[in-house]
Amino acid sequence: MNLALTLLPVGITLALVAISSAIGQAFATGKAMEGMSRQPEVAGDIRTTLLLALAMMEALTLFTFVMAILMWTKIK
Repeated sequence: MNLALTLLPVGITLALVAISSAIGQAFATGKAMEGMSRQPEVAGDIRTTLLLALAMMEALTLFTFVMAILMWTKIK
């Protein structure tokens, strides 16, 4: 089988995960900034929650990257 065809699913997986993670992080950050501007007194709590949420989103992205590498090694 052609190597380019076997790597196509891995590339598509990484691209979709990267795009969806970036969109999710941008949406969460935008909403947090909006909340901080409306209620500046709770900005610290919102910032802490935002950082935890962004860390979880990034962890899912990294796990998907590991899964894509595992798919690639099995295909090869």
